[in-house]
Amino acid sequence: MGLATPERIRTLQRKLYVKAKGEPDFRFYLLYDKVRRADILEHAYRLCRANGGAAGVDRETFEGIESREDGLEGWLGILATELREERCRPQAVRRVMIPKPDGGERPLGIPTIRDRVAQQAAKLVVEPIFEADFEPNAYGYRPKRGALDAVNEVRASISRGESHVVDADFSRYFDTIPHPELMRSVARRVSDRKMLHLIKMWLKAPVEETDAEGRKTLTGGSGSKTGTPQGGVVSPLLANIYIHRLLKAWKKFDLETKLRARIINYADDLVIVCRGRAEEALSWLRWITAKLGLSLNEAKTRVCDAERESFDFLGYTFGPMVFRRTGKTYVGVTPSKKRVKRFKKSLRTELHVANHAPLEEVVVAVNRKLRGWSRYFSIGTLEPAYRTVDRYTEALFRQFLVRRHKVPGRGNRPFSNRYLYEELGLVRLDDRWRMSRLHALT
Repeated sequence: MGLATPERIRTLQRKLYVKAKGEPDFRFYLLYDKVRRADILEHAYRLCRANGGAAGVDRETFEGIESREDGLEGWLGILATELREERCRPQAVRRVMIPKPDGGERPLGIPTIRDRVAQQAAKLVVEPIFEADFEPNAYGYRPKRGALDAVNEVRASISRGESHVVDADFSRYFDTIPHPELMRSVARRVSDRKMLHLIKMWLKAPVEETDAEGRKTLTGGSGSKTGTPQGGVVSPLLANIYIHRLLKAWKKFDLETKLRARIINYADDLVIVCRGRAEEALSWLRWITAKLGLSLNEAKTRVCDAERESFDFLGYTFGPMVFRRTGKTYVGVTPSKKRVKRFKKSLRTELHVANHAPLEEVVVAVNRKLRGWSRYFSIGTLEPAYRTVDRYTEALFRQFLVRRHKVPGRGNRPFSNRYLYEELGLVRLDDRWRMSRLHALT
């Protein structure tokens, strides 16, 4: 559960949203002074603290901040003073490479806690303004919206006959957003010079990288012209502001009516659901993205008919499926095989021979993973994926117990399913699926 927003801040956000919604051309000119408000900075810190994360280039940690002689209040006071006196200069962003589940690596930027708190404070102030403008078919990184909402909309669209699909993939979207055009998009709603300068400084913050020999180098900085680093608190909002231009262009040219083609967007993931004319929709998409200084990954972008072939979106597979009992086909949605495989791999991080934690803690950790996975993968045809995960979990947990207790054989008798589920309390996804089905029927 997220932290509740204090009422005074909620009141400010409501006023900003209502003003923006009621006056689409209004430009807000008094925002910077609100970023340094004590209550906003404190709530921003609490949000960053709840999200956790590693230290930045200064190696300052949350624990270190709270153990200072002047405490958190003193630390926030210094940040407020730097903002008031316009001395708040972003430090370098520490870049680390995160392994991708399917191979390769992706860069993640880690700002210092000081910069994360300042960004979060700015986001609290400006996000309601842009929320008033965002299109309803954009779901990524937005309040009270999420990936499952986008999945449900795609599912409903295909059920209505919008089965011709443009499965689009941007080429390095976050890294290629052009700064001048992004700042113009921000400035359409924000005229506060100090706020614009602060956002621009975050975009221009240098990046610290460490090579294989441990040497640190700085790249980017004032000379950088593209990108909003993944990992920054304000980056998802800025990315949404820029993708909004694409969605507005689609609306401006009335392509939803002319082509009977609707965009469903989550951050840099996008599909277009159509009643035919999908190739034309893809041509328009290419033209608009090029105008925005973006590009599609042509190797991963394609047109398909969901009644005849499958496509993946946000971890789910959409397409033709077969009723196991009748053999009849239907167009459905199910957790993708790739995500099932990825989850199996994540279970091995808990159930490995070097894990010497008490058995009760291991069960709690595995159950937490199972519940979390099933909370997200809760739409469509679930039984096959759930059973696959259950069988894998049983075998892996049994193998883990055999090694821990040095039991000969595969451990089927001493560590039966009854022992795993009834005595240890391991979560069985198939049971959760059956209970959800029973609840739906009643």
